Amino acid sequence: MKTPKYPILDDHIHIDPRNGKGIEAVKEFKRAGGTHICLVTKPSWSLGIHPVRGEDFRGVFDETLQIAHQIQEQTGVIVFPVLGCHPAEITVMAERMSVAQAADIMKDGLTIAAQYVTEGKAIGLKSGRPHYEIREEITVLSNEILSHAFSLAADAGCSIQIHAESGPCADMIEMASSQGMNPARVIKHFGTPDTPLIPSLVAKHEEIPNLCRLKREFTMESDYMDENSRPGAVIGPKSVPRFTLRMLEQGSITEEDLYRIHMHTPRKVYGIEIEL
Repeated sequence: MKTPKYPILDDHIHIDPRNGKGIEAVKEFKRAGGTHICLVTKPSWSLGIHPVRGEDFRGVFDETLQIAHQIQEQTGVIVFPVLGCHPAEITVMAERMSVAQAADIMKDGLTIAAQYVTEGKAIGLKSGRPHYEIREEITVLSNEILSHAFSLAADAGCSIQIHAESGPCADMIEMASSQGMNPARVIKHFGTPDTPLIPSLVAKHEEIPNLCRLKREFTMESDYMDENSRPGAVIGPKSVPRFTLRMLEQGSITEEDLYRIHMHTPRKVYGIEIEL
């Protein structure tokens, strides 16, 4: 396999040896020119874990870290784990307990995730709020969970990836600031150009060349779910390197743009070094 010429980071990808391609998906990413990934925790239920207390999320986090170790050992791709509680956990857990109990369990799970960050085992947190229609009580509690996550990230001095509804999510600027969190370290996963947060854009997003001309700071992701039941969703593991290198070859982005997307912005937001 030839040595990659450029650093290329997939900012939001899931790798799941239980239910998907597992390490083979990372090998595809590498063959396409990918070099680094942010490995994000999957929802607890997808790993067969059904939390009844915050401690139960350790199983999710530990499995994510184990997969990260296997990836680096078997492929050489550099992995940056991002740990947290998927915002949909609240509605799933509410099927077997009160939503208030579910919210408390998620807060405790996030507190544990932040401990992993302070121990140097992960680079950031994942939180947010459901991206589907929910009743007012769940909206209020989800925002409480998110505020707790911002507070934890502020204390840990780390970034946070947001999984939430489509659109700007502009209210999160004040939410983060009120908890002592620097909004410049808040990444909107599956982002759109209209957000004041740092958008992580799906690799096929048509606005990428234009945003590069505007010198906009953003990252790129596949949001690959690695589930055999949904092959290639959201887009495949080769997508970020393929789209990046194709745009570079076509001249719709420059080398300067590539380094800003895949090296400089991640360094600024996450505090990570991305090198070949």
